[in-house]
Amino acid sequence: METEMFNERTDLTQLNIAVEQIRKSLGSIIIGQNETIDFLIAGLLADGHILLEGVPGVAKTLSAKLVAKSIDASFSRIQFTPDLMPSDVIGTSIFDPKSSAFEYKKGPIFGHIILVDEINRAPAKTQSALFEVMEERQITVDGHTYLMDEPFMVLATQNPIEQEGTYRLPEAQLDRFLFKIEVKYPTLEEEILILQNQHHQKLDVEIDAVKAVLSIDQIKACRAIIKAIHVEPKLIEYAAKIIHETRNNKSLYLGASPRASLALINSAKAIAGMQGRDFITPEDIIKVAAPVLAHRIMLTPDKEMEGLTAADVIAQIIQKIEIPR
Repeated sequence: METEMFNERTDLTQLNIAVEQIRKSLGSIIIGQNETIDFLIAGLLADGHILLEGVPGVAKTLSAKLVAKSIDASFSRIQFTPDLMPSDVIGTSIFDPKSSAFEYKKGPIFGHIILVDEINRAPAKTQSALFEVMEERQITVDGHTYLMDEPFMVLATQNPIEQEGTYRLPEAQLDRFLFKIEVKYPTLEEEILILQNQHHQKLDVEIDAVKAVLSIDQIKACRAIIKAIHVEPKLIEYAAKIIHETRNNKSLYLGASPRASLALINSAKAIAGMQGRDFITPEDIIKVAAPVLAHRIMLTPDKEMEGLTAADVIAQIIQKIEIPR
């Protein structure tokens, strides 16, 4: 038993070295988005998809591209537009005159890290093309099923302000995202640093200098470590109480699903592993509660009119439930 514990902690050390390398390479370019970077890494380790929401120009797309660049895996980008068709995402069957048969040409969704830029600009028909692949890691075309290579991660961006030419994401699709991360404006000091870096023409050089620090096999090994992180029964109960409360809260029209319960525990495990612990704490669950739940719940119309936000309700729920010690 002691040997097993020792080996596990050694693995955690290697995990943290890799995490720190990603933090360092991204932090040298993305100024002031430390929490966003941490959640991006946590999503990768927890095998989840991430939705980045923020106004234009806050480095949503750049953050996603740099995460992909830090990994020695295939990367593809899909720009969602109103005229995009499902076949533009998943691929289509093309007739081959030589063989007199239809041949399936894979679309850009086939890859390891997929950046879906401005995901809310495509209509519902195209949005539905992501349902199967995000949940089941496979694509079914003409009766044939094609499995995605591991790791498979969708990083999507959307603008919360501009509504013209956009389509609201279906709740079923939102539920497939592990995190919804709100990317905020930089502080005054951070913006000055951004301008200084750009003025001295450091940015392009630093982006080119970003190298892959994790291989596919290392990601698989890190994910296995995260899955093995210990969770006390009382913390499982604590997470379940938070989810259950969202279904009985008078401020909410729609509560969180059982998928949210799993997301809460799995992402808390990733946060614990990133901090060098092989067990989770209540603070880990609290840290991930807002990004895990904010996009999975819906406020009642009267509470929306009052200016209440999903994050406000989540904070109230956490304050209401006794923290296990």
